[in-house]
Amino acid sequence: MADTKIVVDCSTGEVSEIELTAEEVAQRAADAQAFADAKAQEDADKAAKAAEKAALLERLGITEEEAALLLG
Repeated sequence: MADTKIVVDCSTGEVSEIELTAEEVAQRAADAQAFADAKAQEDADKAAKAAEKAALLERLGITEEEAALLLG
């Protein structure tokens, strides 16, 4: 990713490409890391929920399709 940003002045239609400051680059990196961490946590939560569901179905001795029939 380039270390620039696009600024559009809507009143004049002028489009400028401006270098990011060191603070903006650091913030972008921090935001990207925060997103990656949140996505990893979301994926882990989904996997844990799927494992719990599979364990419950196993304990009940039914398939997912049978559970859907019972609940539907």
